[in-house]
Amino acid sequence: MRLVVIGLGYVGLPLALEASRAGLQVTGLDTSTAATEGLTAGHSHVGDVSDADVAAMLAQGFTATTDPAVLADADVVVICVPTPLLDGQPDLRAVRAATAAVAARLHPGMLVVLESTTYPGTTDDVVRPVLEEASGLRAGEDFSLAFSPERIDPGNARFSLRNTPKVVGGVTAACTAAAAAFYRHVVDEVVLAKGAREAEMAKLLENTYRHVNIALVNEMAVFCHDLGVDLWDAIDAASTKPFGFEAFRPGPGVGGHCIPIDPNYLSYAVRTSGREFAFVELAQSINDGMPAHVVDRVAQLLASRGRQLDGARTLVLGVAYKADVADTRETPATAVVRALRARGAVVEFHDPHVGAFAVDGEPVTPTAADLPAALAAADVSVLLTAHREYVPDLLLAHARLLFDARGHTRRTPGEDVELL
Repeated sequence: MRLVVIGLGYVGLPLALEASRAGLQVTGLDTSTAATEGLTAGHSHVGDVSDADVAAMLAQGFTATTDPAVLADADVVVICVPTPLLDGQPDLRAVRAATAAVAARLHPGMLVVLESTTYPGTTDDVVRPVLEEASGLRAGEDFSLAFSPERIDPGNARFSLRNTPKVVGGVTAACTAAAAAFYRHVVDEVVLAKGAREAEMAKLLENTYRHVNIALVNEMAVFCHDLGVDLWDAIDAASTKPFGFEAFRPGPGVGGHCIPIDPNYLSYAVRTSGREFAFVELAQSINDGMPAHVVDRVAQLLASRGRQLDGARTLVLGVAYKADVADTRETPATAVVRALRARGAVVEFHDPHVGAFAVDGEPVTPTAADLPAALAAADVSVLLTAHREYVPDLLLAHARLLFDARGHTRRTPGEDVELL
């Protein structure tokens, strides 16, 4: 089986790796020469795929290229390109470009799968017409077309592509069966959705569920502080209930591609029907407001010690969007640093996984000192990402003041620490 994966980022490269392990003949297609040349030289640009993994892929015959001519010989093509927002609207330019490249080389018997997160109807109403009109072939008769949402969780050591159930929905039942047969080579469990629209909705439902529940506890964090309630303790207590409750915890905002972006795709789809998705709109507003709330709380913490935020040496701990990864996509650290700078703070950052970080085109200075010295030198330290390197005892031993936006130190109380 000859597979071409279009888009060699955090979704496409793990798929190419697992398919290579399964013995498929895999080619990676990307618009980035740096990415394809790096992979050809044995270097990975994705955190969950090591250089050793790439070496093993190359030994299996994996190739990476920027030449779409490789699509002509493919039995299966999986599209894993980015789907960002543009002015608040879904940006499907990369999906359309990849689809057009496939359409020019589509042949009978080919399976085409879209994995890029998008709104319900994209596979059937956007991808299918391009493929059919350019080729004269028909989905479900001459070729197969399906959607399978990616469920990659960067940095997750427990769940990988292989052992995470794979949802598959085709534009016809025959297309679903063809896509399921392919994915059974690379994953342990395939889950059949009713169709492509249901598979597209499943992905958006997963992340909208998280988005809304994070917004709930974020809003509770704001008013619990005013009420003198330790929300972290309340969540820990509620978590002991063995049914009917799943713990979500507050933070400085939401980051990564999924939670800040995906629910907006669903909101967009709902608006096209003449309705509003009030839950998503409200959740977005609450989560977008958390960076400003964090900075307000940092200013209050300093004021309680007779200091002002204006001119204060402020150390931001962690600029990646989640713990123990180097991924800064949509990180709330961007908005936090922007707000700190706007109020006159002198900002440096420390992140063991991120070497350089900029906000609005202006680099944020990485601290030149080791972590204990950096903590001791800062007027206030702001923990935004709970990397494992940030051992609570170390933070509390050296920080002059610490604002903990992740509840990382909640079980190690200290006089000079305040939780979100």
